[in-house]
Amino acid sequence: MMLLLLLALAVAFIVVAVVKLRLHPFLALMLSAIGFGLLAGMPGDAIVTAVKEGFGNTLGAVGPIIVVGVMIGALLEVSGGAYALANRVMRWLGEKRVTWGMALVGFVTSIPVFGDSAFIILQSLNRALTRRAGLSLAVTATALAAGTTASHCLVPPTPGPIAAAELVNADLGMVIAWGAPIALLSVVPPVFWARWMGSRIWIDPKPRVAEATADRAETGPAPGALKSSLPIFVPLLLIMVKTMNDYLGLLSEGAAAGVVSFIGSPLIALLIGLGFAVRLPASGGLAMLSMDGPAGKAVRAAAVIIVITGAGGVFGMMLRSAGVAELLGTALGGATLGLWLPFVVAAAIRVAQGSATVAIVTTAAMVTPLLGPLGVDSDLGRALVVLSIGAGSAVFSHANDSGFWVITQLSDMSVSQGLRLHTVATGLLGISAAILVNLAWWLWGGVA
Repeated sequence: MMLLLLLALAVAFIVVAVVKLRLHPFLALMLSAIGFGLLAGMPGDAIVTAVKEGFGNTLGAVGPIIVVGVMIGALLEVSGGAYALANRVMRWLGEKRVTWGMALVGFVTSIPVFGDSAFIILQSLNRALTRRAGLSLAVTATALAAGTTASHCLVPPTPGPIAAAELVNADLGMVIAWGAPIALLSVVPPVFWARWMGSRIWIDPKPRVAEATADRAETGPAPGALKSSLPIFVPLLLIMVKTMNDYLGLLSEGAAAGVVSFIGSPLIALLIGLGFAVRLPASGGLAMLSMDGPAGKAVRAAAVIIVITGAGGVFGMMLRSAGVAELLGTALGGATLGLWLPFVVAAAIRVAQGSATVAIVTTAAMVTPLLGPLGVDSDLGRALVVLSIGAGSAVFSHANDSGFWVITQLSDMSVSQGLRLHTVATGLLGISAAILVNLAWWLWGGVA
């Protein structure tokens, strides 16, 4: 019981340290992990070993993937490729379906680009189409934010889901294969909410002077939509082909099997995607990958996520070293919490401190030792645990979330309007995703 109490206190400390004391999440996670080890009676050398192994093993696996992923997103952003891709999707769907179209555009754009950045990139397009359709900006901005949030929290190569997949040792291809359709379906309820509530709140979609040039690339003429889609979809396809081959055994040996396994590994697949992304800017070339170029600046920004992820690995390793899994297995007994536990924990941390990434990493580290007791220690179970955590990290974005302010300020929403529109929409999004995750486990978990 003492270890279980210490675990609860450790999680509470992380939340209080980040929200009230305003400590950096890296420090909050590290201090919580070390404090847990000391109070649990672990020897000093065992604590130091857990810190080294937890941080090193996690970053060795996930750090390079996050770095390459943010480079791709940066090049898509500065080249205008993300905007060109969004524009093409809207032409396919038609302007009469602008609400659904913006949700889909946000979903696709936010796969390689951070959710906040994707929303910023697409604001001028959203305003123009909303004005043309005679709608309130409240409708389309809420739908767009729902789309960007869904893929940001549930679909790799966004850093959060990648970090969670590594921490729980889930197959990334399986996470993508299940995460993309679940995330896309989860957007439906918040879009209906946007259409219903947004139509009752009039916000003029008049264009801003500062946004008049938002559709122009920083490096010259924007690339076409097809060219812009290659850095996103080629890596996803390669990763999923490797996963399918691993499970179906179509190529089990020989040179072909080796090639599929190599190019389908997440890091190599993303490096191939980066090769396509380098060709997007009309000017700059390899200078885009320099220390002072867009890719270099993106890496510096991503360093925050990388160190938080490493600290999450330390927290998880400390729990495993202390034997928390066995104790919680006994405590849970015959409880049937299953995939709802990761969702609830991630949702609580997300609502308390605001960052979806911190919620994902912290929850993944905490629940990894519990996969057996929860009855989800299988390939499919681990993938769905990642998605359950992502669903929890999406819920109820509000005033302690920087994304809340990006969305409300760029959409001319008041705080109360943002709470009624965006906060409720993200709640519907996360709950819908959690229901779909549990439905998938109920239907296919027994045969996985």
